[in-house]
Amino acid sequence: MKNASVYRQLLNTLIAATALINAQAFGQDTELASWLSTERPIAAGQSYWLEELTSMEIRDAIASGTSTVIIATGGIEENGPYLSTGKHNLILQAACPAIAEALGNALCAPIVKFVPEGNIDPPSGAMKYPGSISLSAGTYEALLTDIANSLRQAGFSDIVMIGDSGGNQRGMANVADKLGQSWQGEATRIHFIREFYDPGWVETEQYTERELGVAQSADDGYHDDIWVTAMMMVTDPEQVRYQQRIEAGLATINGVAITPLADTIQLGQEMIQFRARYTAEAIRRALSTVN
Repeated sequence: MKNASVYRQLLNTLIAATALINAQAFGQDTELASWLSTERPIAAGQSYWLEELTSMEIRDAIASGTSTVIIATGGIEENGPYLSTGKHNLILQAACPAIAEALGNALCAPIVKFVPEGNIDPPSGAMKYPGSISLSAGTYEALLTDIANSLRQAGFSDIVMIGDSGGNQRGMANVADKLGQSWQGEATRIHFIREFYDPGWVETEQYTERELGVAQSADDGYHDDIWVTAMMMVTDPEQVRYQQRIEAGLATINGVAITPLADTIQLGQEMIQFRARYTAEAIRRALSTVN
């Protein structure tokens, strides 16, 4: 208990000193500097998601070494008759905290749920189907740029971008390149981790076949497979219409049964943990090689 008390006092001192330095550097007013150096009146909540933490909790996490924040991009698109349009976002709800946990010093920004999905008018790609929502490349990159600059302002030293869909990749690469150049010589760096998607998806499929003994034996012809289905079920089985499929005698995808429920959720969890380990290693490599 004594050591914990000493640690807490040292942390508070560091927080206060950092706040005062920032206030002087950026011309902040005294009231704000005082707030930034004020100790939390209650114990901290626990979450990997920024939106589930208070400003004070985020401030203290950064001060105690949480230096990395992950921007994850998903999408709203057509995914066949069983999967909800938020497929990628549901996968990221499970994957991003797992990656942050594997890193040990990271948090997750709110998922970017709107991404390029094709032309709106005339429609192309996913935009031919009801429910899909698309952003232009310019809007998408502007959104990512503002999010990244906001997180830089908050004090994170490494901002990481990952995307669960193919159409997300180019915009993230462009933003990382532009901000990386404009931030040269500054304390904050930005990294686009393509490996989460490519070859992360293929690596996950191969791991599932090789290590878990699960392989597809058919092609139902949908924008769907056992990998996305199982990972979505970790977050919410209703989003793959689990019960309705059982009642209709359609509780399979590409030759693989999605029953029993507990077994498929466990399969999805193992996939998520593999992707988290794989991505965390890619992030560590990026952080160690960027100057």
